[in-house]
Parts: sequence; C-alpha cells; structure tokens
Amino acid sequence: MSGRLRNKTALVTGSTSNIGQAIAEAFAAEGAHVVVSGRNAERGAQVVAGIRAAGGRADFLAADLDGSPEASRDLAARARQTLGGRIDILVNNAGVYPAPGTAATDEKTFDHVYAVNVKAPFFLTAAIAPEMAAAGGGAIINLGSWIARLAVPVGALYSSTKGAMETLTRAWAAEFGPQGVRVNAVSPGVVLPPSPPGTEPHPGEVMMKGTPAGRVGTPDAVARAVVWLAGDEASFVHGTVVDVDGGRTGVAVVAA
Repeated sequence: MSGRLRNKTALVTGSTSNIGQAIAEAFAAEGAHVVVSGRNAERGAQVVAGIRAAGGRADFLAADLDGSPEASRDLAARARQTLGGRIDILVNNAGVYPAPGTAATDEKTFDHVYAVNVKAPFFLTAAIAPEMAAAGGGAIINLGSWIARLAVPVGALYSSTKGAMETLTRAWAAEFGPQGVRVNAVSPGVVLPPSPPGTEPHPGEVMMKGTPAGRVGTPDAVARAVVWLAGDEASFVHGTVVDVDGGRTGVAVVAA
C-alpha cells in the first residue's frame, strides 16, 4: 500500500465483519489509526488482532448503535479519546437487513431498521462533523446500496433506508462541505466474501448475470473505493455516490 492515509484517524462502524472489516483493514494498511466498532467484542478483537499483526494500528470499541442520540454521542466521544482527540474519517457502515415484504413488516421491525440504518448515522454524524470542521476538515463516507435505485421485489424497507442515506450524503455535503468536511457515499452491488471451493452458488449471483462484471463483488472492492474517497486524491469530490456494483445499476443487463 502507498500510505495514503498516514497520520489519519478513522472510525468505521459495523466493522467486525464483511464490508466494514475490509474497510477497517484497508484504512490501517494505508497508515490510518482505526477504531473498529460493533456489537460483537470477540469478532472485534479478532479484526484488531489481524490489523496489528499486519503492522497496522487499531482499537476495538463495543457499541450498539440503536438510533438513540445518546448511543451515537457516546461512541463519538470514546472514539475521539481513543484516537488521540480527533476523528479525521467517519465511515457510516453499520446496518441491518431484514427483508420481509411490505405487508409482512410490522411497526417494531420498521422502527428498528430505521433506527439502526438512518437515525444512528444521523446522530453520529451530528456528533462528529462539527468537530471535524473545527479541527480543519475531514471526510465522511456513507454506505448506500444498489437497491436504493434499482428496485427488487423484496426489501422495500431496507432499500428506503439506503435511499435516505444517499439523500443525506448530498444534504450533508451541502451543509458541511463549505466547512472543510467532504461527504460522499459508496453504493455496493451484490457483494459477498470469497466462497470456499465447491460451495453452492449464492442466490445473489443470479442478479449479476449479464452485467459488465458478470460476477458478484467482494468486500475488498468496496473498501478500495472508500479508501479513495477518504484520501486527498478525492479532495474535489463532494456529495457523490460511487457505484461499486459491477455495472448493475448503470448498464443495461443482458439476459443470460
């Protein structure tokens, strides 16, 4: 790696597995001091141990981002202290994905998904962005989803929360950009960890047939895009949603 994030500090929510873990590992490999955050302390410790074994800097902070302002503010305060008084980069990655049909979605599920996927990053950004601005600037990267713009028959609740995050990305870019805080988003397509040889094909692979990539993506592909948005190379990028989806949303899919 090139050390593009050397001397930077970063908080990555939901980073004990999958895309969040890949982002935390990529940040650390580029020189950042990373706070790995999530609910599972055992997985968090494993991610931190792996980063440190590779020569990176990381610490784990347990957090249950339930949508309450208090939970978000508490994580922001603890992360700032752990990172030596400042947070240069925030990645709002944590989310939940129950995907019942609309008629089968009860109010409790609705409220929970919006609390975790929208309210928690909203209040976390509110707690961090002003201090970023006061310290001279920073970068915030939100995680969207391809199904926010290309609908599928199930998952209306989840996709609506990701649509909200993409809208917030543009609104926050307008609000905080003039203060030196860049806000952008990455919209992953069908992304799966590498499967062991002989594993049955995942149902998500069908969705990628006929796309330019012709296959599902991996967490590393998303992480590389997030690293770019977090670094100085993207200093002129504000309010943008970067599609990392193998061409699924932007290119006509050919039946295969």
